[in-house]
Amino acid sequence: MIHHIPQVLTQEQIQYFHSEMDKVEWVDGKNTTGSLSAHVKNNQQLPEDHPLTQHLGEIILKALNQHPLFISAALPYKFLPPYFNRYENGETFGFHVDNSIRWLQGTSERIRTDLSCTLFLSEPDEYEGGDLVVEDTYGYHEVKLPAGDLILYPSSSVHEVTPVTSGCRVASFFWLQSMIRDDANRHMLFNLDQSIQNLRIELGDQHSEVIKLTSMYHNLMRKWAEI
Repeated sequence: MIHHIPQVLTQEQIQYFHSEMDKVEWVDGKNTTGSLSAHVKNNQQLPEDHPLTQHLGEIILKALNQHPLFISAALPYKFLPPYFNRYENGETFGFHVDNSIRWLQGTSERIRTDLSCTLFLSEPDEYEGGDLVVEDTYGYHEVKLPAGDLILYPSSSVHEVTPVTSGCRVASFFWLQSMIRDDANRHMLFNLDQSIQNLRIELGDQHSEVIKLTSMYHNLMRKWAEI
């Protein structure tokens, strides 16, 4: 399931990100990908080990951990630190699938990539092309969101970034391991949680149906969660 998570970052934060990233030399994105993806990857990245990459990534993760819709949709367990890429002058990243297991840099810890995240840092009218295209069982989805918005989608999906024919597209990308491995189960819990939130507003927290559905939600979490 694909989820649009709006307003993860404020406009002030986005301006800060750009002002700081303009001070850093970007590197070839092929340096940070596998041998198969390297054939179709043509972009630029902030160096993974640069202090700014870590600093900006921490801002993103803090914002996401305070975003109720993101928590409801992702049910995150572990994050890989966010990276940052830039596309311009026809740069692109052809169709590929993300690695299923990734190492947390500098550690022996491994993370299963259940969900992929792209946080847009450029406004749609600042560049042409550069659509994130995600393929799933329902076809192809072309995504181009306002700066500060995030798209969340299963890492098992084949996806691409189309060539940027003018302007510059800047984004953050990263992966997470969810407490709920199965995408269908995760989507079911998301729908249940959203219904509970709506009923709480309509009926109040102590209504019997709210309590009943909340109990169902947490019992399903106990059944499916991997922590």
